[in-house]
Amino acid sequence: MNSRKSPIQDADLQSLETHLSRTLKRVAAPNGMVERLRGRLQMPSRSEITLRLSDWRKLLVVFGGVMSGMLLLVTLARAFYYLAGRRDAVEG
Repeated sequence: MNSRKSPIQDADLQSLETHLSRTLKRVAAPNGMVERLRGRLQMPSRSEITLRLSDWRKLLVVFGGVMSGMLLLVTLARAFYYLAGRRDAVEG
């Protein structure tokens, strides 16, 4: 797929940004908020990131947990959809 934007999309985005900049007013952040956020947020170093990704066992457990959670959510959604559809069929 081509990931380049067409000139029409660029023009649409530019007009949208212009409209929003005219419509919305700027709001200043409270004093010290940015400094507090910088103190709370800490970017890990490159070596920490590679160390975390190289721990494949933990990565596999996390991936398995996410997939299991998604499977559980899909199963529950299908069960509720089935039960709601069945109730509508009995009443209607």
